[in-house]
Amino acid sequence: MSIPSPDPHEPGPEVRARTGVDGRSTRWSGQQERRRAEFVEAALIAIDRHGPDVSTEQIASVAGVARTRLYRHFAGAGELNQQVASRAEQMVLEALAPAWDPTASPDTIIRTAVSTHLGWLTRHHSLYRYLVRHSVTTASGESAVNDVKRLIADHLVSLLEEYVVLLGLDARVVRPLSYGLVGFVDAAAERWVAEPHDLALEDMVDLLSSWIWSVIDGVLQGEGISADPATPLLPASG
Repeated sequence: MSIPSPDPHEPGPEVRARTGVDGRSTRWSGQQERRRAEFVEAALIAIDRHGPDVSTEQIASVAGVARTRLYRHFAGAGELNQQVASRAEQMVLEALAPAWDPTASPDTIIRTAVSTHLGWLTRHHSLYRYLVRHSVTTASGESAVNDVKRLIADHLVSLLEEYVVLLGLDARVVRPLSYGLVGFVDAAAERWVAEPHDLALEDMVDLLSSWIWSVIDGVLQGEGISADPATPLLPASG
């Protein structure tokens, strides 16, 4: 008995393994969304493998389909890029989620956020450069990189607002402080990933963490507040 040939329209085994979706299951409910998710994962693999100048043909090759088949699920390269950007945004925010614990010490919060961000950039630098180089936009209409910065800054704003209430700080400084810190960290981290100049990851985490605390401590000192970075500012919940 002859063995049936693989369906050329199904994503390749590498993509199925990454998404945990067998090709046969995509024939059932949610087929279109499953396929789109698989092709986005294929794009991430291709970007990691071929760099920020990856071609559509290389993405289709990783997906195990023809280029024309890939575009049957997207309204052109722009929509595929947008979906890649949205997935990258999700990855960053998921990785940073543990940092937003207001009951942790300032030092723990800062180091967790910085080490997570640097680690993500190190592992996904080609993806970051791809988003920057192609000015990929998300559904909000912003560039993917700026959108991620905004979302991270908004998380920081929410975190600092809890300290504002507790410590009686000037609420007007929270937003510019948050956006300024995020922009500073992103610029320094991106340059370090591109040109580390013998600075190890842990060394860069130490430097950025100490600089961030210096800024925050300066704001607190200006309000007449002396804080220990190793001591939580908010009580543990529960």
